Amino acid sequence: MFGFRFSVKCAAAALAAVFLASGATSLQAQFLHPRRETNANRRARIERIIQDTYAHKWEVGGGGGYLRFRSGEDLQKNNEVTFWLSGTRYFTPKLGVLADVRGAYGNAKVGNTIFNINNPQISEYTFMAGPNYRFYQREKYAVSVFGTVGAGIGKFDSGSKRIPAQDLGIWPSETRAVFSVGANLDYNFYPNLAFRVTPTYLGSTWGGTIQNNLGVNLGIVYRFGRIK
Repeated sequence: MFGFRFSVKCAAAALAAVFLASGATSLQAQFLHPRRETNANRRARIERIIQDTYAHKWEVGGGGGYLRFRSGEDLQKNNEVTFWLSGTRYFTPKLGVLADVRGAYGNAKVGNTIFNINNPQISEYTFMAGPNYRFYQREKYAVSVFGTVGAGIGKFDSGSKRIPAQDLGIWPSETRAVFSVGANLDYNFYPNLAFRVTPTYLGSTWGGTIQNNLGVNLGIVYRFGRIK
C-alpha cells in the first residue's frame, strides 16, 4: 500500500512538473515572441476609431484667444484677449452648422486727449452662425473650415468716463453686422474629446466701415450623440 501511494505521489509530481514547465515555456515564448498586430488588423482598428470619432452629432467647445482689432478709423490696432463658446450640429461626418459667441476685451490706442483719457477700455461681443465643413479626418487629427455671419455689439464707451466714444476717435457704441471665416484644427485625445486651435478672420462694420481683424482661439471640444 505504501508503495502504491508513493507511486501515485511521484506521478502527480511529475505531471505537475511537466505542466509548470510547459506553462513557463509558453510564457517565455510569449515574452520573447509577442503576437504582432497585422497591418490589416491595424488598419481596421484605426478605421473603427475614425468612424467612432466622427459619427458624433454634436460638438460643443470653449476657450480663449487673441484678436488684433482696429478700434477707430484713425487709430492704431490694439491687442485684445478673447473668449469663445461654440456648438456644431453635424448632419453627416463632414457637414454641419456652427453657432458661436465671442467676446473681446482691450484698450483703444487713443493716446492723450483733451479729456484726460488715455487708452480707454473697450469690448465687443459677436453672435454668429453658418456652415462648417470637415474636409480632413484621421485618428488623431481633423481640419474643418467655416463661414459665419451675425451681429456684433460694440461697447466702446466702457472706459471713456461718459465721453462719447466717437469724440475720442473710437467707433460709436452700437450693434452692427459681423462675419467670420476660419479653420478648426483638432487634436483628438479621445474620440469624444479634442484640443482645438482656430486661426480666424473677423470682419466687423462698426462706424459704417469694414474692419479686418485677425486672431486665434484655443480651447477644448467635447463630442456627443450619434448621427443617424
